[in-house]
Amino acid sequence: MAQLILFNKPFRVMSQFSPSDDKLTLAQFIDIPGVYPAGRLDYDSEGLLLLTDDGALQHRIAHPDHKLPKTYWAQVEGAPDTDAVARLQQGVQLNDGPTQPAIVKVIDEPDLWQRDPPIRVRQAIPTHWLAITISEGRNRQVRRMTAAVGLPTLRLVRVAIGSWQLGDLQPGVWRRELIDVPPSPTPTKPSRGRQPRPPSRRV
Repeated sequence: MAQLILFNKPFRVMSQFSPSDDKLTLAQFIDIPGVYPAGRLDYDSEGLLLLTDDGALQHRIAHPDHKLPKTYWAQVEGAPDTDAVARLQQGVQLNDGPTQPAIVKVIDEPDLWQRDPPIRVRQAIPTHWLAITISEGRNRQVRRMTAAVGLPTLRLVRVAIGSWQLGDLQPGVWRRELIDVPPSPTPTKPSRGRQPRPPSRRV
């Protein structure tokens, strides 16, 4: 059985265990030996991050060939009209090529924890929330997509990866699942990169 850790990554935390100047990392929150992130979440984004001790499961979650859908709630500056939503749904042109079609809809403001520090607010410009599901994993993709249609993202929270949901996990908190992963022809260890085994305590 493989361990799968569902973690609500707080704002301004690196998706790695290795030290990164004076920034917070996963080592300050997760004390389970031998688990490593399956994918990443940007420093200034929040929400669901998956970690595992199984290389095959890590590959299944993180590798772009599997096109695992990821759903984000994006608080954007401005009012998304039908044209902007349609462009996001159809795919927009970025500097590294067009994006694939996405599932996008305008949603009511979700019931979320307060971010520290809060987003900047400009009284003359309203903010709205979008639910965006993509199956790609480009660098800062959702932020670049909304900016391309004139809706800068002010806050970004990932709420689902495939069938795994953030649920009621609070920032800095994790829960563990055990997953039965079919054996691969060649045993695979999780990819560590430069990340040492976490030496920290549970939050």
